[in-house]
Amino acid sequence: MIQPFFAFYDWAILFLRVALGVILIAHGFPKLKDLGRTSVWMASIGLRPGVLFAFPAALLEFFGGIALIVGFLTQAVAVLVALQFAFIVLKVNRARGLVGGYEFDLLILSVSLLLATTGGGALGLDDALGVFIY
Repeated sequence: MIQPFFAFYDWAILFLRVALGVILIAHGFPKLKDLGRTSVWMASIGLRPGVLFAFPAALLEFFGGIALIVGFLTQAVAVLVALQFAFIVLKVNRARGLVGGYEFDLLILSVSLLLATTGGGALGLDDALGVFIY
């Protein structure tokens, strides 16, 4: 371990939260904007009825992304994102292989697991409001 790097811990967690949040919003907004099309796609991959899966996924990605950016309920949101992307890696994109398949989803899963275990750091609303999830 390189001790001087610990001084940047909260900044690194902030960067991870913001990066993951922006990515989730970028993927969630189109789903919310055209929920019908998202529902049809979900049904086409075997998730029926599609709207039952499309609506929660779109809400989690869009509003969860916002929550991660500001650091609100970071661990709870990260756990939900981790569950969603574990499902995506194992069931949706697994057949496509790692490269060009589930590599990006695996990275999102990894970052969300990190945030689920470490929390949002000192530079977020969780810390400012004293929100703790045990």
